[in-house]
Parts: sequence; C-alpha cells; structure tokens
Amino acid sequence: MKAIAVANQKGGVGKTTCCVNLAAELGRRGQRVLVLDIDPQGNSTSGLGVDASKTGYNMYHLILDEAEPSQAIVPSQWEGVSVLPATIDLAGSEVELAGVMSRETRLVRHMHSLKDYDIAFIDCPPSLGLLTVNALVAADSLMVPIQCEYYALEGVGQLMRTVSLVQRYLNEDLSLDGVVLTMFDTRTNLSREVADEVRNQFGEALFETIIPRNVKLSEAPSFGKPICYYDAQSTGSHAYENLAGEVMERWLGIKEL
Repeated sequence: MKAIAVANQKGGVGKTTCCVNLAAELGRRGQRVLVLDIDPQGNSTSGLGVDASKTGYNMYHLILDEAEPSQAIVPSQWEGVSVLPATIDLAGSEVELAGVMSRETRLVRHMHSLKDYDIAFIDCPPSLGLLTVNALVAADSLMVPIQCEYYALEGVGQLMRTVSLVQRYLNEDLSLDGVVLTMFDTRTNLSREVADEVRNQFGEALFETIIPRNVKLSEAPSFGKPICYYDAQSTGSHAYENLAGEVMERWLGIKEL
C-alpha cells in the first residue's frame, strides 16, 4: 500500500479537499482507497459523509493504542473508499502522549495491518505538531497543497525543515514528490505569478493539474459528498479527474490510456 501524507501547516489550502476528492475519484477507478483522518476537525470524515459520533472507535483510540485499525475503519458510501475517522477528542491526544515513549511512531506501527488497500491518504491538521509528525513517519510520500494566493509559500519552509528532521531521525524513506496548486483564479495575475514561483521551487514534484477556484468544490462538503458525486460536470470535478490520473501514474505505476 502506498501511504500519502497530505500536509501544509497553513490552513485553508485544500488539504481535505484533495484527500476527499482524490480518494473518491480513485475509488471510482477501481482502486481500494483508505482515508486516515488525523485532523481533530474531522473534515475528511464528514466530507465523505461519515458521522464519526456513530462509529465507536476512531483515530483517537488508534493513536493511544486502544484500538486496532480493523476496529476503527468504516466503509464510506462511495465506491472503493473506506475511512478511519477523527473526532475532536483527537485534539487531546498530543497532551496525553507528551511524556510517552515512541510517541512519534504510534500511527506507523499500525500500517502493516492495512494491506487490503492500494493507497491511503492521511489528512493532517494545519500544524506541525505530534499528529502531523505521526503522519509523516507513517507515509511513503508527502503531498503539499499550495494555494495560489499571496503568502502562498509562507510556512512551507518550516514544513520542509520538519520533513528533513523526520527523514533524518524517523523515516528516511519519506519523499516530497507531490505538490499541487489549489484555488487558482484565472482572472488574476497573482495566481499565475504564484504558480510560476512554485514551479521554479519544486520542479518535477509539482503536478501538472491545477485545481481552480470553483463554487461547486466549496459546496460539496456541506452535503457530505466528493465533487465527482456532487457535480461531475463542474470544472472542479474535471480537475480532480485529471489529478487522479497523475496520482495513479506517479504513485501506483498505472498509466491510463
């Protein structure tokens, strides 16, 4: 299984949107997809139509070693997509683990039991705390959504320093090989300037597909639906179709004709 941590310490850049919509699109294409929600806000959980309050065990119990993945994972209503949900209880786990040995490796120790999936997306909180570090230790690759707005690269430097520390001490195989531009506004020069700057900085790690600003993409989470099920004809849906194709080729070695 290929595990992808989707992270950026800056909030509101499209991390959850990427997780939810890529998972649904890959599931529609026959992949077995798991979304691991490690953000206490639980937006990936609700965005996939899962009510975490009714699931029993969740990511909080997994991180504290009180449950196995098989007890916490629930199937979503979308083809090929399962979820390991999060609730606000997860916010307290960082305090509870503060003095615990090997607290950075709580998630990775459970990854061996997830062999039934082709790919997993780990939706990280907008911070570089213990939960995000757990995700980086458990991941094979890092995907960084960057919004096409002023101060877009603010904080990315600190994320890169954290990634370097994780690579040095905890997960030498972690690779930053996925950067995606989000919230692109074709009407502004700023969006094009940010896209050029990100392209210069990240080179081949940048996906060709750019996610546009799209009303339907913003509406879909309130209905608990991925964009491909909410409005398959929207520009946002078409963008995630293209991005899913790139993800399959880059991380799963599957090139669609």
